[in-house]
Formats: sequence, C-alpha cells, structure tokens
Amino acid sequence: MMPKPMNVLTTKPSPLSTMVVVLILCILGFYALHFPHSSTPSSSSQNLSQVEKLFLSSSSNSTISSYLRALTLHPHLAGTKPGSDVANYVLNHFTSLGLKTHTATYTTLLSFPVHSSLSAHFSEGPSVSLRLTEPAAAGVVPAYHAYSPSGAVHASAVFANYGRERDYRALAAMGVNVSGCVVMVRKGGEMGRSAVVERAEAHGAAAVLVYGEGDTWRKGFERGHVMRGGIGDPLTPGWAGVEGGETLGLEDSEVLKRFPKIPSMPLSAEVADSILSSLGGSPVPLEWRVTLRSKVRHVGPGPTVLNFTYQDEKKVANIQNVFAVIKGSEEPDRCVLLGNHRDAWTYGAVDPSSGTAALLDIARRFSVLLGLGWKPRRTIILCSWDAEEFGMIGSTEWVEQNLINLGSKAVAYLNVDCAAQGPGFFVGSTPQLDSLILEVTKKVKDPDSEGVSIYENWAAASAGSNKIQRLSGVDSDFAPFVQHAGVPSIDIYYGRDFPVYHTAFDSYNWMAEYADPFFHRHVAVTGVWGLLALHLAGDPILPFNYVSYANELQLYKNMLSNLVDQKISLHPLTLSIEEFASAAKEADDESKKLRLQETEGCVVDIKKRALNDRLMLAEKGFLDADGLQGRQWFKHLVYGPSSNNERLNFFPGISDSITGSTGVTETERLASIQHEIWRVARAIRRAASALTGEFT
Repeated sequence: MMPKPMNVLTTKPSPLSTMVVVLILCILGFYALHFPHSSTPSSSSQNLSQVEKLFLSSSSNSTISSYLRALTLHPHLAGTKPGSDVANYVLNHFTSLGLKTHTATYTTLLSFPVHSSLSAHFSEGPSVSLRLTEPAAAGVVPAYHAYSPSGAVHASAVFANYGRERDYRALAAMGVNVSGCVVMVRKGGEMGRSAVVERAEAHGAAAVLVYGEGDTWRKGFERGHVMRGGIGDPLTPGWAGVEGGETLGLEDSEVLKRFPKIPSMPLSAEVADSILSSLGGSPVPLEWRVTLRSKVRHVGPGPTVLNFTYQDEKKVANIQNVFAVIKGSEEPDRCVLLGNHRDAWTYGAVDPSSGTAALLDIARRFSVLLGLGWKPRRTIILCSWDAEEFGMIGSTEWVEQNLINLGSKAVAYLNVDCAAQGPGFFVGSTPQLDSLILEVTKKVKDPDSEGVSIYENWAAASAGSNKIQRLSGVDSDFAPFVQHAGVPSIDIYYGRDFPVYHTAFDSYNWMAEYADPFFHRHVAVTGVWGLLALHLAGDPILPFNYVSYANELQLYKNMLSNLVDQKISLHPLTLSIEEFASAAKEADDESKKLRLQETEGCVVDIKKRALNDRLMLAEKGFLDADGLQGRQWFKHLVYGPSSNNERLNFFPGISDSITGSTGVTETERLASIQHEIWRVARAIRRAASALTGEFT
C-alpha cells in the first residue's frame, strides 16, 4: 500500500516563544518599514537590508510541511478533478492572505491512457504478463507516455543503451539491426524522452520501452510526455488556446508532426531487468558497461519476444493558471514574476509540490511584510502554472498570450520546480543575474551545515567555482520565458535528481524520510527565491551585470573554435562579442555611478529608469524573429534546445548546423554553419545596441 502522509515535525513552538517571535517581528517591522526614508543611497540599502532580515526571520519549516501535506493528499494530474481541487487550494490560500488574485483558463490537448499490456515470451516457458504500474497505487494514473500513439507490437526485444545516435552506430557495427524490434533504452545520456523515441523511430523500431536504472525504488515507473518539436499546446502552436480562439485539427500536419509514430511507455527497473537478462546475441559493448547497472549482458535481438499494446486517448481539456499580484508602489508597470507548476503525474511531493509549498510560503511571508507597511517598488506576480508535465503548456500559453506586455514590462522570471529533491544547491540562470545570485546566497543559511551560508557550502562543493548552469533545456517553466520571450530568468532547486521521479512513490512520506526530513532545504530555497525577488522588485537600479554575459559569450566562442572547420570564420562573433563587452562595461560603470548619487530628483530618477529599461531589454536582443531552423518557436540564439545535446548546450542554431547538415555538399554545409554564425553575431550586436540605448 502507498503510505499515508505523516507529520515528521514532532515539536511545536510554545505560546510564549510564538509571542516573542511576533514581538520581534513587530519591532523589526516598525523600524524597517515605518521610519521616514532618507534620500541617501546608504539608508535606502539599509532599509532593504531590514526588509530582507524580516523576510528571512519569518520562515517556518512546519508551515511549509503543512502546505506540502495538503498538496499531496491525492494525485493531481492536469485536466482532472483532483487537479482542479489543488488549483482552488492555491487560489484560496492567496485570497486568504489578502492578495489580489485571478486565474487564466486555456483549452488544450492532453493525453491519457485507456489500456496497456506487456507480456514476454522467453526462450523457455510460457508467455509471462509483466506489471505496468506500481503496486497498490490507488488513484494514480497507470504508467504511460503522454502523446504516445496507440499501437500493438509483437516483436523481438533489443537493447540500445541510451538510444543515442552513436549507440545505434555501435549496434550496426556489430551487425545488429533494430528495425521492426521493440527497442529497450535506459534513461540518461543527455537524451530526453521524446528524442529517444524519435531516434528509435528513425532507425525503424516498432516500439520503445524506457526504464530508469537504480539500486532503490526499482518498482517505480517514470511517467512523462513524448511530444516533440516544441512546447505548449499542440493545437495552438505560437498562440494561446483561449476560449473561442483558433485551434488546429488533430489531423493537421502541424499537429501530427508533434507526435511520434511508434508507441512507447516507461518500465520499472525491476521489469526491465527481467527482459534484459534474457537477451542473447552480441555482448554489450565494453564502453556501455562502464556505467551499466542493469542485468544485461547481451544486446539481442531476442530470443525474448515482447507483445506490447497501448491505447491512448487525446482529450481537449481546460487547464487553469492561478496568480497573486502585489502592485508596485513606484514602478507598477515593471513586473518580477515568481513561478512554479502545480500539476503532478502522481502525488508529486518533490515534483512539483515542494516548489508549490515554497511559493505558498513566499506569499505568506510577503503578506506579513505588507501588513507591516512594506510595498515593493515594482510589481510582484506569483504564478502557479498548470499542465507543465504535458510540455510546459500552462506557462507557454500564458507567455504567448502576454508576449507584448512581457517584452516591455517583465524584469525577470524566477522559477522553482522541485524545491527539494535531495542534498546540494543548484541554480541556473541567464548570465546577467550571476552576481545577484552570488550575493543572495551569502545571506541565506545553509540547511545542511551549521553556521555557514549556502554560498560557502556551494563554493566548497564546486571547488570555489559556484558553477551556475545555463537555461538551454526545455525541462521547466523558464523555457518559454527565456527561449521565446527573452526574459532574464533563474531556476533554483536542491538535489541533482531523485529516484522516485514521476513515480507513485513521490509522496509526502518519501520527502519527509529522504529528501528533506526537517524541511530545512525548503526553507533555504524559499529564502533565496524571496530575496532575489526583493532585490529585483526593490533595488532602484536593477541588479543586472552584463559583464558576466560578455565573459560567457567569449567562453562559448573559444569552445566553438575547437569544433568548427578552419574554413569557417569566427571573426563576426569575435567583433560582436567585443562590441557587447564594451557596452556591458559602460552599463556597469553607469550603474555604479548612479548608485553613488547622493541626491534624488527628477533627473536622477529619469536616468535610473532609462538605464533599467536598457538592462531589461538587452536579453531580447538575442531573440531572432525567424527562430531556430525547423523549430521557429524557439527564438533565442544563445540559449535553446539543440537537436544534438551531446555536443553544445549553447548557440543552438550553430550546433544544429554542425551536426545536422546531412545530404548536402561540403560547400553547402560550410555555408550553413557560416550563416548561423552570422545570425548569432547579429543577435549579440542587437543586445549590445539595446544596452547602449543608442541608434546606429
């Protein structure tokens, strides 16, 4: 049976201690928020510092725990009644805090399983039916891949490692032909689910079974979607699925190309091993064995034959995003957005409810500040997205509907998906926010080490490099903001991964026992998330540093020089990066001078506003109206998904031209690469021009 939720926080604060805390908060609030503001920059920063202290001191791990327990009582898949109930829970929470709330509803295409079965006929003995979901998982949707087509396959099993192109080349070198077979692939190798199915389909496979390796939780099935070619509702590609709006038909060619043509589904490690251990044929290549934990010694095909059937139902359903808005007092037309998705494949304690619990606590803490008289300089919007698990649908539809306003008003988007999935702090961002991240992490206590900040532990774990990841993937709701709208963004989480991802074991009990027993990591993420928002919504001059961006672009150019043919010229990139670096330095110098201004007034305010506009808009310079070749929805030419993740995770258009130029002459191939280099160079120049604010 699935375990019932329990409260692991066994101690509660006494009434006396609660009264003391409230008294301290009131005193802090009085001094921080009710004294007249001096006109000097030092008092302004001191005031923000007091607000930060008040925000951090109002943390409560028991409160976050109670939110998580309420969110995970039932599975809440998008497009279902329990999913709608969780939306109402979030909406009521925002409303109860006195925040201005609203919802946005979209009509979108979702996918659900009707029937599935898998049996194996081993070389000796009768056919054996294999389990396709976790034991005793009441109310949990059966294991499936959303948007997989229906199909019935009776064929030999073959093992294809991670399902990468080079894995198929290795099989071909051994004389193994996967055409017409059921291909079994292990999760990993920088290959997403949809890419694995697409590769198998290209090599003639009849079906795909994907499993996760692991020493624990081996009965879990990792659900997920296999839609390809972008994100968002497949019936409204590029525009929002609003009621009464245009939608494409299911048989439209634009829609059909989003779905694979062969069926697939997830397997547990336990079920996968029962098949893989029975394969014959050629031995597993030596290079695969280094990381292989499955009980597989031979790749097949066969002698085991699999009988796999799957019936899918695609449904048009309503999804709902929920928002709470805190209006800015001085610049209400500038917005800082904090977002987390709400829908889950199962109970979703880690993914996404740990992030939702953190968002609810952010709302509670901001409500405390508002009650003490605080008002943000700029507007803050708390966003609870729906249908992320089906391909970032909720956030994407909203971004598409609000694209113009985002272009002129969005300061930054701050995303938390899985707030706590284990030890270790991780963060991804667009580079102009690097300095702010480092500053904020120095102010929040590390949840796993006494007496040190997150920054100190993070620096020690990464040999002092504080490695900030970049946002080229399409694995959470930052994707439409960065890659389609060009909004500076951050993604925060604790723990690299977790063994119950998208399984029925992702429950409150698992969180309380394994990922974050005392909810201290939740508190830490909430602290970082909130402080980032306070700076971005409160600092008179936006805390953006484009010198970091220039350094990152230079690094990418250097890495690219080791990959391209000498006949390719990187000179356009070199010149554009130099121009961008110069503009970044000028903007940074201007920021420092304005921060030192000792007098306030109309002229200074106008200068700050003008600089902030340029800092906001520069990221949009990296967008290209034509988008990536064959994937026009993705507009960002520095960060976006490459068709070959094994090589580059930046300059996706250049990466695609290097790896995807097949069936053309060498002259055409080189011309294609050079053209993409010119496109990136022009984008970098646009960003530099936005930073300077000057016409040519």
